[in-house]
Amino acid sequence: MPHAAQSPRLASILGAIDAANAADPNHEPDGRPVELVYGERMSAELARLMPDASEELRIAARGQHVERWKLPREAYPDGRAGYLAWRSEQARRHAARVDGLMADAGYPEAERARVAALLRKEGIKRNPETQALEDVICFVFLRWYFADFAAKHPEEEILRIVAKTARKMSPEARTRALAEFDLPPALAAALGE
Repeated sequence: MPHAAQSPRLASILGAIDAANAADPNHEPDGRPVELVYGERMSAELARLMPDASEELRIAARGQHVERWKLPREAYPDGRAGYLAWRSEQARRHAARVDGLMADAGYPEAERARVAALLRKEGIKRNPETQALEDVICFVFLRWYFADFAAKHPEEEILRIVAKTARKMSPEARTRALAEFDLPPALAAALGE
């Protein structure tokens, strides 16, 4: 079910995010920029899961990976600490970039701050919209990226990642994911924990 009609202001900010992501030098097999496609997938999954999502949540979903390629994972040390530092800096950068784009589109400070907080994942498990964004991220991963990820990693790592993904999701989203995705028994058990 698609979201309600877009206001000109919302269309403007989503278009600005798409224009930024269209510059991604990395491409999907069909030739489209990776982060542009990711943003579209985030918006589509949000519309499917939460058709009544707020405008701020719709912006955060589209801007989740804005210009992500500009800070490659390789810029940080290997291992968990390096990954967490990279991910934290990405969230900060995404929030700042989307804030600037929203300012250009005429959004007031309060709405910009709300989107920035969502993109920084503030209040996960406590703020319903932050949790909703995390649920959408997990669904996009499971629907579009999990199979390729699983093909490149050993089974024990896959089980660990699925269990970690499940911990980020709301109980409702885990239940829905188990119903929607045909996972092998071990992965379904990891997701259901």
